[in-house]
Amino acid sequence: MKLIVQIPCLDEAATLPATIADIPRQIDGIDEVEILVIDDGSTDDTSRVARDLGADHVVRFPRNRGLGHAFKAGFDTSLRLGADIIVNTDGDNQYFGGDITALVQPILQGEAHVVIGDRQTGDISHFSLSKRLLQRFGSSVVGRLASISVPDVASGFRAYSREAALHLPTFTDFDHTAEHVVQAGQNRLAVVSVPIRVNPKARASRLFSNVGEFVLKSGTISLRTYARYKALKLFAACGALTFLVGFAIGLRFLYFFFVVGEADQYVQSLILASVLLMAGFQMFLTGIVADLIATNRSMMEDTLSRVKKLEIRRQQHGDPDGEAESQ
Repeated sequence: MKLIVQIPCLDEAATLPATIADIPRQIDGIDEVEILVIDDGSTDDTSRVARDLGADHVVRFPRNRGLGHAFKAGFDTSLRLGADIIVNTDGDNQYFGGDITALVQPILQGEAHVVIGDRQTGDISHFSLSKRLLQRFGSSVVGRLASISVPDVASGFRAYSREAALHLPTFTDFDHTAEHVVQAGQNRLAVVSVPIRVNPKARASRLFSNVGEFVLKSGTISLRTYARYKALKLFAACGALTFLVGFAIGLRFLYFFFVVGEADQYVQSLILASVLLMAGFQMFLTGIVADLIATNRSMMEDTLSRVKKLEIRRQQHGDPDGEAESQ
C-alpha cells in the first residue's frame, strides 16, 4: 500500500520546510509514504528546497498555471507512481501534517473514497465572523448540490483512494475543492469528513483577495459542475418558471381582451408573454441538448478512467510501450 502526499506550491520556499517536517513517514497499514511537490512556476527556490528536504518527487511548471492545473498534475503523477492513496495538502503549512494518519484511516478501512479534513472553522481564531458564516453557508449550498453533508467544503486537506482519483477529473484552474465535492456526490462516491488541526496563519491566501471573491468563484464552479450532471433538471426548472410567468401574463391579457374589452393598452403584455413562452420552451430544448452532451461527457470520463487504469497496469508490469504512452 503506497501513500503519496502531494503538495502544490507557488513560492513556498519559506513555509515548505515546516510543511514537510510534519508529514509522517510511517503509518500503520501503509507500506510506503512518498512526498510529491508540484512547483507551479515559483520564482523562488521552492523546487531546490523541496529536494533538499527529501521530497521524493518534484514536478515543476516553467510558469504559473494555477492551482487546478497543479492539482491535476499531482494526481496524474501520483497515479503513474503507483499510489493507492493520495493526500493533498497546502505548501503554506496551513494544515497539521500529523493528521494525515487520521485522514487516511477511513480509506484503509474501506469506508470512504474521499476523506475531507474538517478544520472546524467556527473555532479558528483568525477567521472573522463573516468568513465563518460564509464558510458555513457555502458548505451547506455545495453539500445540497452534491447531495452529501460536508461541513468544510473549502478544506484542501484531503485523502483520495486510487478509485476516486481515477474518477474525479479537474476542469478548473482556480480551486478543485467545491468541484470535487459535487463530482463525488453525483458519482455516488463515499465521502466522509474527519476533524483536523490547523497551524497558525503564515500568510494571506494567494487564491483570492477577499472572501467574497472566493464565494463567487467557488459558487460558479459548483453550479457549473452540478449542471454538468443535472443539465436537464436545471434547464427544465428555469424553463418551467419562465414559461409559467409568460403563461400568467398571457392569461391576464386574455382577461382584458374577452372580459373587460380593453385589450389595446395591454398589447405590450401580449408581446412579453409571447417572448417568455418561447424562451421557456427554448430553455427546455436547451436542457435536452445539454443532457445529451452531459451523457457523452460521462462516457468520455469513463473511457478516460479505463485508459488510465490500463496505463497504470502496463507500467506495473514493466511494459515499455505503456511507459512511453503515459509520458
